[in-house]
Amino acid sequence: MALFLTLTGAMLPQGPLTSGPQQPRPSSAAPPGTIRVEASLVLIPVHVATPGGASVTDLAKESFRLFDDDSEQNISYFAQEDAPVSIGVLLDTSASMQHKMRRSSDAAASVLHSANPADEFFLVEFNERAKLTVPFTTDADQLYRRFMHAGPFGRTSLLDAIHLASVQMKNAHNARKALLIVSDGGDNHSRLSRSQVRSEVLESDLQMYAIGIFDGYARKRSPEEANGPGLLEELAGQTGGKHYRVDNLDELASVARHISIDMRNQYLLGFTPAGAQNDGKYHRVKVTVNPTSGTKLNVFSRRGYYAPAQ
Repeated sequence: MALFLTLTGAMLPQGPLTSGPQQPRPSSAAPPGTIRVEASLVLIPVHVATPGGASVTDLAKESFRLFDDDSEQNISYFAQEDAPVSIGVLLDTSASMQHKMRRSSDAAASVLHSANPADEFFLVEFNERAKLTVPFTTDADQLYRRFMHAGPFGRTSLLDAIHLASVQMKNAHNARKALLIVSDGGDNHSRLSRSQVRSEVLESDLQMYAIGIFDGYARKRSPEEANGPGLLEELAGQTGGKHYRVDNLDELASVARHISIDMRNQYLLGFTPAGAQNDGKYHRVKVTVNPTSGTKLNVFSRRGYYAPAQ
């Protein structure tokens, strides 16, 4: 699966933009994506949670430290906002999901129920092949109705589904973009390789949230379930999203609520890289938060960005 739902780092130019989202303002949607443009401002979406998983929403700019390739940067832009999101749902309909299909669909529907009026959605189903079954729409009911007709069949083309969703997301109207993957995580039938999709994800402006469903009705888990957690963990982590492992189907409703909250509680940090050069290279970013009341907080953010090339 992937629903990967989330925000990513963005490179923005100084001065007005002639295309794409407008420059960031704390009261409007800023473009959290890895966008290759002539730019100096890098935007990194960040989610902060307690060890128990509760979102932390009362932090000030001074609580954060940000590092670009191990060099600490001055945070020149700071905002916390709930802007519209373009959400792609990736639903695993392969045979390995046979006993999980209905409750998995219910979990995906639960995430969409928390949507804002300006949110938009599309649905990619994947088994033997990945297919776009509901194009972009603001009517979440279209996805609900499709969920009811989904049936398990064949092998799993998860990587192809992520690629298809990334292509579809280029038609998004909102600056914030997220993928939600619902799957047991394995892949045994994609044409694209793991390294190809990994590179595509690194250059994308997507956050990915994954519900990895590994509840087993059989005594022995399938190869998809055995290999799934590592794949979902890697891809979600690269984008600043999160992989939620589900070993009991009764946990699905709670996980769906957590994802809805995570998507809506984001900080946006902006910085101008010191001595930045238009080298076209990938730069690693790390964000840390000063503990509050002695409690260590968990930070989820995109791991890097591509600088513009000359």
